[in-house]
Amino acid sequence: MPINLVTLGKNLKKAREDRGLTQEAVAEALGIPRTAVVHIEAGNRSISTLELAHLAELYGRPIAEFFSEELLSEPSSEESPILALHRLTDEFKGHSEVQRQVDRCVELCQEGAMLEDVLGKKTRSGPPFYHVADPKNLMEAVREGTTVAAEERKRLGLGEAPIHGLPDLLSNQGLWVASVELPDDMSGLFLRHSSIGMAILVNCDHARPRKRFSYAHEYAHALLDRNRTAIVSKTENVKDHSEARANAFAAAFLMPEAGIRSFLASLDKGLPSRQTHLLYDLGETGVEASVRNVPGSQTIGYQDVASVARYFGVSYQATVYRLHALNIINSTERESLSAQVELGNRYLKMLKFRQAIDSPDEEGDDEAENRQLVSHIVYLAIEAFRREEISRGKLLELSKKLDIPGKELLSLAQGAV
Repeated sequence: MPINLVTLGKNLKKAREDRGLTQEAVAEALGIPRTAVVHIEAGNRSISTLELAHLAELYGRPIAEFFSEELLSEPSSEESPILALHRLTDEFKGHSEVQRQVDRCVELCQEGAMLEDVLGKKTRSGPPFYHVADPKNLMEAVREGTTVAAEERKRLGLGEAPIHGLPDLLSNQGLWVASVELPDDMSGLFLRHSSIGMAILVNCDHARPRKRFSYAHEYAHALLDRNRTAIVSKTENVKDHSEARANAFAAAFLMPEAGIRSFLASLDKGLPSRQTHLLYDLGETGVEASVRNVPGSQTIGYQDVASVARYFGVSYQATVYRLHALNIINSTERESLSAQVELGNRYLKMLKFRQAIDSPDEEGDDEAENRQLVSHIVYLAIEAFRREEISRGKLLELSKKLDIPGKELLSLAQGAV
């Protein structure tokens, strides 16, 4: 049976990798652009007899092997990102739709990486890697997560302000970001693979503030745990030291201490019951001036917690825990405020502050959050088509994977030529 270009391309790619050669080295040896090698290995470009002869000599294989199905059956040095992820958890078993969505997102990331490659863009290196030893206990995990969060906010120039457009921010750090259907007890996934770089997937069925926390949580894994191929964040893993560190990072990254205290001060809350100032005269003698706040004026109520949650775009309950961690409220106050979560959500709903309400998003919100992934791949596809790096057929194939009208994508791409 005649072999097709896709299978031929895969055989050529495997032969090159087995020989330890880069695409750049092969392109130089053949006297063709590197993008031509990319297209050959992807099955998007035919190859001449002379080029095959040169490759056979370069790879130390007979030409006939390139047309053999047996070459593909040999074990690969690195398993696919989808297989690597599925080996890590049994949670996808029995969830065919979940598996389909995760596979689709990973395939989109691979397509995006391929398009960036043919366009000559730099390989995605992602954000900086913080070389921190694995925490030995929970307190060390919290300390490390909090410290790295402060350093990362400083690096990104975020100051004390809330983070708006979190998926876009993470995407700009060289990560593939999307929300997909996952089992309810699974909040997110972190995946690292040579074919795509790093990807973050979060549960699209969770409430918006929880999804924001999950994005930040998985970002911590990209910063601190990228030596692992895949990480599944689940409810039952909450006490795992690396998960605790990621949770501490997310809380400090989304709700910086200085920002919370500043916001509470704007509400005339969070101040000590007695404020003291020392006044010095020219003789360097001090005079103490003090004032006591009105009793009860500094009590943090559910409406204050809800206001902080709304400002930073996090959940009411996450805000309660953060205020307690910062010693702004004590354990008794934390329990009392936690019991008022329904009041807090009703307060936010009444004021239409949907970004902080602990309830599932309206239909379509998860699709809006995936705009960064889809829009970036569409941009790359149109640019690659304009430069004649991909064919009309490849463009239509991408439109199916992106779930957008093929005719519309083709029309837009042709308009860019």
